Amino acid sequence: MLRPRIIPCLLIHDGGLVKTQKFANSKYVGDPINAVKIFNEKEADELMVIDIDATRQNRPPEINLLKKLSVESRMPLCYGGGIKTVEQAKEIVSAGIEKVAISSAAIENPGIVSQISREIGSQSIAVVLDIKKKSFSNKYEIWTHNNSINTKLDPIEFSRKFQDQGAGEIIINCIEEDGMMSGFDFPILEKIYGQINIPMTIMGGVGSYTDIKAAIQKFRYIGIGVGSLFVFKGKYRAVLINYPTIKERDELYV
Repeated sequence: MLRPRIIPCLLIHDGGLVKTQKFANSKYVGDPINAVKIFNEKEADELMVIDIDATRQNRPPEINLLKKLSVESRMPLCYGGGIKTVEQAKEIVSAGIEKVAISSAAIENPGIVSQISREIGSQSIAVVLDIKKKSFSNKYEIWTHNNSINTKLDPIEFSRKFQDQGAGEIIINCIEEDGMMSGFDFPILEKIYGQINIPMTIMGGVGSYTDIKAAIQKFRYIGIGVGSLFVFKGKYRAVLINYPTIKERDELYV
């Protein structure tokens, strides 16, 4: 039976694990390999790893790091960052990663989504849309290259477009909520969710288990990407990797 997925999201910057706020002010929080080992022990549903430098620095994915992560991981892994070609997507899957996530490459060339889907299967490709509300408006726009380029494209329209191109999942990341731990921006997420019929994952804003439960109650079958809540603890934001126990997850799913 389908059920919600609670997904730790690990950001890689200069080879280390970091956490950001609104895609800026990165704070080093540890070693990514060690984090994978801890989430193994906690039996996480899935894991998302994003290299936030790769696209902006115009460099390819670091396959050696991905191989190390896949060897350590006992949970499904999704990787994003620097993927621009079908060959890179195939290489990443061959390295043991279950799912590739593309962003700017899909915006620049929507046809690459269908190309990758044909090669590795739609279940193995997700499109990430980093979105932000337009100033003095209720409209949202897609940004790329780690919040440095405004495409001025509508995320609702392009979620449908990428679904039609063969994406197996749409990942919506709300830039203004990133790392703020103040809850989800539900109105825009609901609009997008209502327009697609493939799996969707939402990111940006989780500050408590209450936020996770609210998302599950609203969307039922949803992926919930979580960053700060699973790496920080307490009001002083001490670094402590954590994840809900099986009992706590069962309570969230009810």
